[in-house]
Amino acid sequence: MCGIFAYLNYMTPKSRAEVLELLVNGLKRLEYRGYDSTGVAIDGPNSKDVVMIKSVGKVKVLEDAIAKTCTGKEFDEPITTHVGISHTRWATHGVPCEKNSHPQRSDFDNSFVVVHNGIITNYKDVKTYLETRGYEFESDTDTEVIAKLVHHLWKKHQGYSFRELVEQAIQQLEGAFAIALKSKYFPGECVASRRGSPLLVGIKTKTRLATDHIPILYGKDDKKQQSEQETGTGKPQVLPRSESTSEFLPMEQKEVEYFFASDASAVIEHTNRVIYLEDDDVAAVRDGGLSIHRLKKSTDDPHAREITTLKMEIQQIMKGNYDYFMLKEIFEQPESVVNTMRGRVRFDTNTIVLGGIKDYIPEIKRCRRLMLIGCGTSYHSAVATRQLLEELTELPVMIELASDFLDRNTPIFRDDVCFFISQSGETADTLMALRYCKQRGALIVGITNTVGSSICRESHCGVHINAGPEIGVASTKAYTSQFISLVMFGLVMSEDRLSLQQRRLEIIHGLSNLADQIRQVLKLDSKVQELAKDLYQHKSLLIMGRGYNFATCMEGALKVKELTYMHSEGIMAGELKHGPLALVDDSMPVLMIVLRDPVYVKCMNALQQVTSRKGCPIIICEEGDEETKAFCSRSLEIPRTVDCLQGILTVIPMQLLSYHIAVLRGCDVDCPRNLAKSVTVE
Repeated sequence: MCGIFAYLNYMTPKSRAEVLELLVNGLKRLEYRGYDSTGVAIDGPNSKDVVMIKSVGKVKVLEDAIAKTCTGKEFDEPITTHVGISHTRWATHGVPCEKNSHPQRSDFDNSFVVVHNGIITNYKDVKTYLETRGYEFESDTDTEVIAKLVHHLWKKHQGYSFRELVEQAIQQLEGAFAIALKSKYFPGECVASRRGSPLLVGIKTKTRLATDHIPILYGKDDKKQQSEQETGTGKPQVLPRSESTSEFLPMEQKEVEYFFASDASAVIEHTNRVIYLEDDDVAAVRDGGLSIHRLKKSTDDPHAREITTLKMEIQQIMKGNYDYFMLKEIFEQPESVVNTMRGRVRFDTNTIVLGGIKDYIPEIKRCRRLMLIGCGTSYHSAVATRQLLEELTELPVMIELASDFLDRNTPIFRDDVCFFISQSGETADTLMALRYCKQRGALIVGITNTVGSSICRESHCGVHINAGPEIGVASTKAYTSQFISLVMFGLVMSEDRLSLQQRRLEIIHGLSNLADQIRQVLKLDSKVQELAKDLYQHKSLLIMGRGYNFATCMEGALKVKELTYMHSEGIMAGELKHGPLALVDDSMPVLMIVLRDPVYVKCMNALQQVTSRKGCPIIICEEGDEETKAFCSRSLEIPRTVDCLQGILTVIPMQLLSYHIAVLRGCDVDCPRNLAKSVTVE
């Protein structure tokens, strides 16, 4: 949620019009993150000016505002060095409006401007302090205090570099943030930092870099100096300056371009060379050189940040011939499930190799219990595989919502193994739960789709699901890939159990047929579209199932809520008589999953209870199951597979149904209201 995109070109001539176009395109790549307003800040025609343009609504509105505002010969003339910052805002403090949009500024002269993701929890204290120093606030945001605090420090410490001013400021801030700043007093410079919110730096040069690592510089940790600081509630402290000089520029290049972004998808069309910043890193560009600083050194800090080469391609984040990213991602699932298994499931020898956790398997087998922790769709993938993991590992498997897990101060033991599941790898609740468990000595396993994400870096080991970029806010292919990743883990854990070999072979055979069966299910798209026409005007939808398919009910209901804004509920069929049956009548839409698995008879009992109350359920059943189809007039038939993999096939009609209902209701499929792809705040 929220998106930062900043650009700096050094000795690489570009006009302001080109920079603006580049910034707008960067924001378009970040639209999937969820937002309600946008803004940019660039150098004005006068080198001492900073021009800001902000708008409420989509990036297209900002693009139109730029076209009207930024005209004239001065915007078409090339300049050798320029800094531009831009932002898509998802409202936290203050309603969506132009004054609350980012960038936020320090004063009416735009001396310092900042874009910010996250929440500053102590902003009221800082704001009160700054107001006593004569600062007037224009917006309702927490972000504005950052720009004004930097400006206040600049007035007090004229000899400080831009980077040092930002370092001093962020030491006073509490909460989560990713920030990028520019200033008219420091032309050609950009400073960025993060704490709890993702941020990366993309690097594009014409000449090969001398190194693939950027040294980390540290400030002094002098207790005597610390004791001489100003103190007081809400009063910024003057911290010791960095031990190194700001002139240290390990990446000085004659011609270089830098991209600061919340996500790799925004920079991949420009460069595949990026540095993922860690919490409390301060990245500064000056005179074409990049340096990364940290004020305090911890025992496990590396000496440098590695420059990573992205494997993503620009074609992967383009819609192609599809109307929406979500539809494209649904239809990519035959390929994405194969990519998840590629190099890991060896069908010729019926073996599984998970390189990311291979060395930790003996330790995991000795553990007390497995804990699967996630939010939303990731949580549902844990629910979907719990029964199989309990069967294959014979360990207790606990499923936890990350937010509830933290609220309870859940007991964690050193012999627990905790899995943290997140598509983005940056989900705030999941990340905080990870740190909670890690502090208590548990083994941390990350299941993510994003290389270099915070969960990926902070886990002891993990599995990258390899689903490919997912742009639509409503997760689809990441769910099925998370599902398969956890199934593969269960197969690895049971490889030496003779009593489970037949079961393992059955599952591996099911995995080998999965891609073709998904293609077969996707052929139901036209039938699902017809069902959507019958359902889209209703106010509610009940989805029922049990056993391995209960997770599909929960995930299907979530997709309907996310995309269509229709009330929907995933109901455990076994709980029908304990309350939900009161909702059933001849006007309530009901969808039931009834497959020939160990709970088939119980599901049939639930089906009969619904039909006897004049319910007219839509059935998802196996191909050729005439007995089940006889109970309803509308059905969707899916191929037969092993029971523990049925959830992968049954969830796809639910994804398609939610998509088609959303289109019929005129909803924004890729960017549902009030939601964001990466939930980086609590």
